[in-house]
Amino acid sequence: MSEASPRIPRRPHPVRRSGFFNSFAHAWNGLIHTVVHQRNMRMHLVSAMLVGLVGSGLPLGLAEKVTMIFCVVLMFFSEILNSALEALVDLAVQQFDEKARVTKDAAAAGVLVLAIGTVVIFASILVTDWKAVTTHLPQVWRQTKLGVPLTGVASLLVMDGSRPAWLDVALALLGFALLGALLMQTESYVFTAMLVGLLVMAVEAARARRKGAEV
Repeated sequence: MSEASPRIPRRPHPVRRSGFFNSFAHAWNGLIHTVVHQRNMRMHLVSAMLVGLVGSGLPLGLAEKVTMIFCVVLMFFSEILNSALEALVDLAVQQFDEKARVTKDAAAAGVLVLAIGTVVIFASILVTDWKAVTTHLPQVWRQTKLGVPLTGVASLLVMDGSRPAWLDVALALLGFALLGALLMQTESYVFTAMLVGLLVMAVEAARARRKGAEV
């Protein structure tokens, strides 16, 4: 009688601590994970910075500001939900399945439709408030002069590839210096705060990618 093959013990699930702050930490980790591993999420982050630059530089109405913020939040939410759904499908289906492909494609289509709608809404706001753009050309030039380097900094921080730690630190310091200059003459502290949050996300994504590469 042959001996039974030894059972391979299952790897225990990591303990998830309860409580408000721990729940916030788990959610933050999920957000940063999405930025690190999803190219579209990185594109959304950079696009959101452009929206923040427009909102902090032009004197728009309350309805326009709320609409722009809501579009950014909704885009982030849809991409995070799509990423979670893709991970769930990959976990449940170990080999190719047509229904799994349809599920992923449908989820991606939802993000695409929302992205197109966001672009249309943003363009409509600019066209409707074009007078605010033409009558505030110094502010537009200022936002362009400071915003283009800031967007470039965020793009480099979330970009794939290995970089030395000192370069990420230098980029982060440059980004916060540019934000400080923008803060001096902002038209909306809400949009400026949004820019700060987006830059923090980019810095954390760079740190998480470097930490993962060192493991």
